[in-house]
Amino acid sequence: MTEIDVTENRAGSGAELITREMEVPAKELREVFGAADRHVKKLENGFGVSIVDRNGKVQIKGKPESVQKASNVFLQLVHMISRGNEIEDQNVDYAIELGQEENEEILEEIDGDIICHTVNGKPIKPKTAGQKAYVDAIRNNMIVFGLGPAGTGKTYLAMAMAITAFKKEEVNRIILTRPAIEAGEKLGFLPGDLQSKVDPYLRPLYDALYQIMGAESFAKNMEKGLIEVAPLAYMRGRTLDNAYIILDEAQNTTPAQMKMFLTRIGFGSKVVITGDGSQKDLAQGTQSGLDVAERVLAKIDDIAFCKLTSKDVVRHPLVQKIVKAYESYEEKENARALRARERAEKAPRRRTEGRLRERRS
Repeated sequence: MTEIDVTENRAGSGAELITREMEVPAKELREVFGAADRHVKKLENGFGVSIVDRNGKVQIKGKPESVQKASNVFLQLVHMISRGNEIEDQNVDYAIELGQEENEEILEEIDGDIICHTVNGKPIKPKTAGQKAYVDAIRNNMIVFGLGPAGTGKTYLAMAMAITAFKKEEVNRIILTRPAIEAGEKLGFLPGDLQSKVDPYLRPLYDALYQIMGAESFAKNMEKGLIEVAPLAYMRGRTLDNAYIILDEAQNTTPAQMKMFLTRIGFGSKVVITGDGSQKDLAQGTQSGLDVAERVLAKIDDIAFCKLTSKDVVRHPLVQKIVKAYESYEEKENARALRARERAEKAPRRRTEGRLRERRS
């Protein structure tokens, strides 16, 4: 842990601005500032302070409350680097968001939760408070529904948890499934055998497996039947004991498919169901099995529903902005549709009341 000395100097009696000075080792200082000072500029804009480096001593100047928040976040980023992390834009953006809520200390707890390592040795861990709650829910419950927009790590973290449990021999096999539905377009006839036909729908699951487990290890376990990747329709009639089962893209299930899947679960199994209610590819008018399950199963013990939001998006920062923009647009459209329905419902009443007034007069 890096030791940092902190001093405060007021510009004079009753002054509104203070300067906080911190001594930071060169390596941590360089990484927190970032290339062309891009990280520190985010901190300055986020908290309304100025941050400068004076021969290895960082000076943060601004209003007392802003300086306090900015320096707390700065320290958390320094500690993250000292633990061997690389600081990226997403880390800085999320740290600023937590700092504004005075909740930046949770960063250390999140950063310490290492699920496993990729085949290249990179640690896999939650990056946001929502992801941490999701991972903890998977540890503590038999069935977990991970709900949220694209880029929140729903499937990837579930895969990491499944592979960790498999390597520790907590389960005998991993079963990955998803509905074989095109994303808003008809692909037509696909050549090849059955596996070739379903592979395009299951490619995101393969990608995560290759990155975490490695292609060679995946192929060996696949041949032995210890890892199975199959469309949801193939789950009917089976009983799945001692398995880690992941149902991806669950928003594209029908209520009957969801019920069929949930009733396949046997002893010693753990299930993670992921889905994004805003990206349904079902035929118009078809009810989503994920929506029904959320209403039917919400109060059953050992079943947890984790709702991730745009705050938990860990892809490119632009993805977070896109998700927020769509959420805002959909909220406005829903409000507009609600007002239109209310006007339509009131119109017949107004006409009836008008006729009654005419008769009375």
